[in-house]
Amino acid sequence: MAKNYIKYHKKSDVGPNQRLRRRTVLLILLILVAGFGAVISRLAYLQLVDGTYLQEKAVEQQLTDTTINAKRGTIYDTNGKVLAQSASVWKVVLAPAYFTSEEQRVEVAKDLASILELDEKNVYEKTQQKSYYVIVKRKIESDTREEIIKLQDKIEEKYGISNLVQLLDDYKRYYPYNDLASSVIGFTGSDDQGLEGVEYQYDSYLTGTPGRIITAQNANGTDMPFQYEQNVEAEDGNSIYLTIDETIQSICEKYMKQGLEDNAVKNRGVCIAMDVDTGAVLACVTVGGYDLNNPYKLPEETQKEIDALPEDKQEAATGEALSQMWRNKAISDTYYPGSVFKMVTASMALNEGVVDDNTTFFCSGSMTVADAKPIHCHVTSGHGTQNFTQAICNSCNPAFIQIGQLVGIDKYQQYYQGFGFSEKTGIDLPGESEDIFFDHEMTSVDLAVASFGQGIAITPIQMITASAAVANGGYLVQPYVVRQIVNSEGNVIQNTENKIKRQVISKEVSDKMNEILEYNTTTAGANSGYIAGYRVAGKTGTSEKLTSTYGSEDYIASFCGYAPADDPKIAMLVFFDTPTGASYYGSQVSSPVFINIMSEVLPYLQVQAEYTNDEMQYVDTVAGAYVGLSVNEAEQKANEAGFTVTVKGEGEKVTSQIPGVSAKIPNGGNVVLYTDGSSDEEKVTVPDLVGYSISEVNAIASNSGVNASIANAGSSDVVSVSQDIEPGKEVKPGTVITVKFATSQTLND
Repeated sequence: MAKNYIKYHKKSDVGPNQRLRRRTVLLILLILVAGFGAVISRLAYLQLVDGTYLQEKAVEQQLTDTTINAKRGTIYDTNGKVLAQSASVWKVVLAPAYFTSEEQRVEVAKDLASILELDEKNVYEKTQQKSYYVIVKRKIESDTREEIIKLQDKIEEKYGISNLVQLLDDYKRYYPYNDLASSVIGFTGSDDQGLEGVEYQYDSYLTGTPGRIITAQNANGTDMPFQYEQNVEAEDGNSIYLTIDETIQSICEKYMKQGLEDNAVKNRGVCIAMDVDTGAVLACVTVGGYDLNNPYKLPEETQKEIDALPEDKQEAATGEALSQMWRNKAISDTYYPGSVFKMVTASMALNEGVVDDNTTFFCSGSMTVADAKPIHCHVTSGHGTQNFTQAICNSCNPAFIQIGQLVGIDKYQQYYQGFGFSEKTGIDLPGESEDIFFDHEMTSVDLAVASFGQGIAITPIQMITASAAVANGGYLVQPYVVRQIVNSEGNVIQNTENKIKRQVISKEVSDKMNEILEYNTTTAGANSGYIAGYRVAGKTGTSEKLTSTYGSEDYIASFCGYAPADDPKIAMLVFFDTPTGASYYGSQVSSPVFINIMSEVLPYLQVQAEYTNDEMQYVDTVAGAYVGLSVNEAEQKANEAGFTVTVKGEGEKVTSQIPGVSAKIPNGGNVVLYTDGSSDEEKVTVPDLVGYSISEVNAIASNSGVNASIANAGSSDVVSVSQDIEPGKEVKPGTVITVKFATSQTLND
């Protein structure tokens, strides 16, 4: 009993209060452990999971990061002439945290608004910000910069604040030649990003790496003064050398613009010049381009049409008009090539061996294929029987239908692909279009029209590339406009390698086509690209659009050729979309432009002229310098040069002369020497010199007191087709009238 009592008594030694305290302590310990565990877990999560994010947010709260634009790379022509460059301009930055009074804010806002031509209220709002870095205006020019510097001096002198208004370096894109090669070069936007052409295509190379201005912020979130900045310098962009030759491009644009005007062309024109061996594009013209320094300015006539529209339609119309103006017609538009495509069809037939020099074709003036309507020749009475070369020179559609039939549908399609028409050329410019071929299985009628360049739509860049293959031995080359990229230190980082895709026709066939196409220009004269002293190969084209926009006579007039024919170096395509002047034929619209361009480009490329005996009698020479000489000395010098002389006035010395020094003048032409001021006021009337033989033109010109310069007359069996000064115009005696000649057989192609 005592034992049991003792045991019980020991158990009861711990009272209820003590047990409660223990439970409380235990609970508190558990709570503390759980709390510390949660804190530790949260800290671990913040450190390991959200650490980077929170660190970035902390830095953002303490620092501001401002981008410094990199200087965009320069675009050069192939000879190093600057076509696009970024020149220094400046950014005006305000530090409003420095203001100490309302008077300062009002006065500085007024001055800045006046100098920068900004709204004063908007500038004043910028002065209210708590910052040391507020951009007021970007891209100011040097004259405005000088005004800002004067304002800085004024502020420092009056308020003792030196960093209130800052000037930071910036850049603005300039195009020294304005509209030259606009469709190739393209332009940049307000943030210096490329928007069109090479500027867009090579934007990543030209842009460079932007720099940074890292500015500390105080506890109130205000930017710290400039002395707390860290600058990371920008890296300039790479520069680009094009294959475009500024001189050739300028020559092409000059004559294309004249052709556009002379022929009342409605839908612009295209000229592409290409190195036949490499595919390098030497010139690429879309006439009706735009000023790269003001790319959003539409032609005056277009703007008037838009202004006449209802207001709610003007924005959309402006966007469409700008898109069309910027569009590179040479690579983005398709067209029906017409008879220039006959050089391709002829090459197919020769390469397949289905024709030779002795193969003949008959033309009655039209030809019917299957159950289709008759297909007409441009000579409605027909050419009769003709051999292969004659068929090409006659540009006879029925003959080419027969040539196409000899080639066959399957082979035609194979060569069509081989010449590159079934795929984009891959030229390094944006917006290249694909061709448009038949959307069904090709029929005999399709083959008939396709054989002479109708029914299929291709791009100009595809046509010039194919013609280069005809000329260069049969090799289809890769066209390109950028030949080299260099970094800001002048080190080459990329060269464009010449690329041959495949050989389409044999060297023998190419040589034969060069021979035939040269014969074509020689026999057809100015109407088919003939240039005295140079061996030119080429073909005219006149294609009718299937859908007309401008009226019943909606045509494309073109000429495609290359030179020298015996060793081709340069190929050129000229075409005008919808000429509405006196003629729409390629022979009368595009061929003269081709001749004018090539007549300047070939000498520039140092291709030596070699005249035949027939040509020598029509070759011009240049007038000497006779001003300042006595009349006797001048007469003797001019006579020794082979000229006749007419003296006007009673003076003893020559005061002026017509033609001027170094002006082209025909052998045996007349030089008029003036000896006093009154005598050179005499005028003569320009006669009508079109429609005559060479001898008749010379006689009429001589009797009228002017000189006739004979252009493109390889033989006496030609007729004059144009003159560069219109009949009836009053000119000085001795003025040179350039008269162009041609045979009559290709006037309608």
